[in-house]
Amino acid sequence: MNSSNTTPDLILHRGLFTTLDRANPTATAVAITDGKFSAVGRDNDVMKLAGKDTTVIDLKGRRVLPGLIDNHLHIIRGGLNFNMELRWDGVRSLADAMAMLKRQVAVTPPPQWVRVVGGFTEHQFVEKRLPTIEELNAVAPDTPVFLLHLYDRAILNAAALRVVGYTKTTPNPPGGEIVHDANGNPTGLLLAKPNAGILYATLAKGPKLPFEYQLNSTRHFMRELNRLGVTGAIDAGGGFQNYPDDYAVIQKLADEGQLTVRIAYNLFTQKPKGEKDDFLNWTKTSKYQQGTDYFRHNGAGEMLVFSAADFEDFRQPRPDMPAEMEGELEEVVRILAQNRWPWRLHATYDESISRALDAFERVNQDIPIDALHWFFDHAETISDQSIDRIAALGGGIAVQHRMAYQGEYFVERYGIGAAEATPPIARMLEAGIPVSAGTDATRVASYNPWVSLSWLVTGKTVGGLRLYPARNRLNRETALRMWTENVTWFSNEEGKKGRIEVGLFADLVVPDRDYFACSEDEIADIAAALTIVGGKVVYGAGDFAAFDETAPPPAMPDWSPVRRFGGYAAWGESSGSGQAVARRSLAAACGCANYCGIHGHDHAAASSVRLPVSDLRSFWGALGCSCWAF
Repeated sequence: MNSSNTTPDLILHRGLFTTLDRANPTATAVAITDGKFSAVGRDNDVMKLAGKDTTVIDLKGRRVLPGLIDNHLHIIRGGLNFNMELRWDGVRSLADAMAMLKRQVAVTPPPQWVRVVGGFTEHQFVEKRLPTIEELNAVAPDTPVFLLHLYDRAILNAAALRVVGYTKTTPNPPGGEIVHDANGNPTGLLLAKPNAGILYATLAKGPKLPFEYQLNSTRHFMRELNRLGVTGAIDAGGGFQNYPDDYAVIQKLADEGQLTVRIAYNLFTQKPKGEKDDFLNWTKTSKYQQGTDYFRHNGAGEMLVFSAADFEDFRQPRPDMPAEMEGELEEVVRILAQNRWPWRLHATYDESISRALDAFERVNQDIPIDALHWFFDHAETISDQSIDRIAALGGGIAVQHRMAYQGEYFVERYGIGAAEATPPIARMLEAGIPVSAGTDATRVASYNPWVSLSWLVTGKTVGGLRLYPARNRLNRETALRMWTENVTWFSNEEGKKGRIEVGLFADLVVPDRDYFACSEDEIADIAAALTIVGGKVVYGAGDFAAFDETAPPPAMPDWSPVRRFGGYAAWGESSGSGQAVARRSLAAACGCANYCGIHGHDHAAASSVRLPVSDLRSFWGALGCSCWAF
């Protein structure tokens, strides 16, 4: 057993721990003291360390994993808006999504909007389509509705068009289109071609939450992430997320000890042609790594210069970056390298990556950058040559599961053969460069980490299209490392978190089913039964609910979609009798390694439906249901 000589605050025992510590890969119990693992080993050894004030949690044979860390999450911006957004993430039919929209319209007061802000794709719906503008107008004749689909388009109903003021004479912004009908009137469809600026700018016209509500909203977003086992994230900035003004909410929560997700944040320039001035100012007024282990500065990006931003709308042709890209990028990177700031750069296409590398190599001739933990984000079409150039410069690649949401569009444009290594993760790992995984949520993909893990393992989109052959898919342990210890290089926190190991931060998740034993098709449906950050229970369900004392107050305002629908897959939705909530609690409490092909782990549902069988728990169950086994 690995241990330190202290009386623990918390012990978890009778578990199946996957530690990711190569020297001690499995355990059945851990002790936690002062927010760090103080013992990792067998039950008999660890339980001897308990003192009279030690809290003890019996895991009852459940799998335990290191806490998940998202390498690219717009958590700060997402938190400010979470309580205003109706999430269609994980909703499987357009009919259900539109029913949610109709119910939200009924409770949303003027002048507020109903917003569905990304995190879903039409391909996840059984109908395989988006709603029409006519359908939006029918359910919301008077309430503005803004629907963002990835970063390719937005659909506004008539009420929203009136509010934003788009008319016959409104000009198209650069890289965007306001679609008009035969009479020249805006239809409500906005297209990124491929620049998403029109989508950002239109969404920004909507009402904002007051400061106190933003605090509440951010806490609810962190709670939703904890519910899915997320314990850390690297924030990638974002459009219309200005520093330091839009960081006041997260800073206040950090100062008051209310963060339940560890956040490292990068600074994203907001001013085309003013990027150099932004970074000159920030490198004077901010210090790299300033902050705490819960909220700390992580350098620059993902936007360094607007001339290098190759938006990833695969419905549109690949954009050519302007001739000034290399010069502008080199100026900014030189400032960052001189101040020893790491950076991250959004880059979808190899054509952009290779040109950026030209600039990085010129800077490296004068100022070595190999120790700076700099990296590219996304890199869907990166070439072998560019991977080798990154390795030579000491950089890394942070991949996200955008192809799980846009894979069908990529295949439509480039063919299934071109999609087989988008991105070429196996080749990256073979090259020995740092590689990690994340989501790029909340707009171009969902924040659900298990969808990303499923994509890495199965190679499938959320619409079920198999993109990747076996050679570019990962086994479950490698995928898990991509979401845990691998991410720590990208925030320069190696040896501090990412594994269950003595001396590291006590961040872990107990999933609601065994990640290593469940079927591949179940991975995307996993949620947390228990999540711990710094030795503190930040989420507990079922058997572990009694240990959870960190739930925020109800979502504000009182019409917030979060109050009714919760988040991913509308998990908060309940019937009037509360049976749906009870079923979810029972499903979360289920510790079995297997699941029913009809009901998953929702065995309570199987016992409550009305079907023409005499015994729902008989060998064959109902219509192939195998809940009898549990």
